[in-house]
Amino acid sequence: MVARIKKDDTVVIIAGKDKGRSGKVLMVMPKEDRVVVEGLNMVKRHTAPNITHPNGGVVSKEAPLHISNVALRDPKTGKPTRVGFKTNDKGVKVRVAKGSGVEIDV
Repeated sequence: MVARIKKDDTVVIIAGKDKGRSGKVLMVMPKEDRVVVEGLNMVKRHTAPNITHPNGGVVSKEAPLHISNVALRDPKTGKPTRVGFKTNDKGVKVRVAKGSGVEIDV
């Protein structure tokens, strides 16, 4: 699989309960085709007492989203865009925003 979305990219949710909201990618799971986005797709989990939560209780955390439900945010326009690839003048393969043609990997 080609890495169209990578860790620390800013993405826009295009489907689901957080549609239209954007955030930073915390983790990419390529084998499961899922991404975890900071502050989005929050779920509540009942946890037993442990070192990080000594009293236990209900904890909110980010749940993974399917990669097809997110789109990279165009650095120029701020809108969702598809990702393409091209070689720059130095001969390096870089990601390109299809909407504006701006290089993403700088």
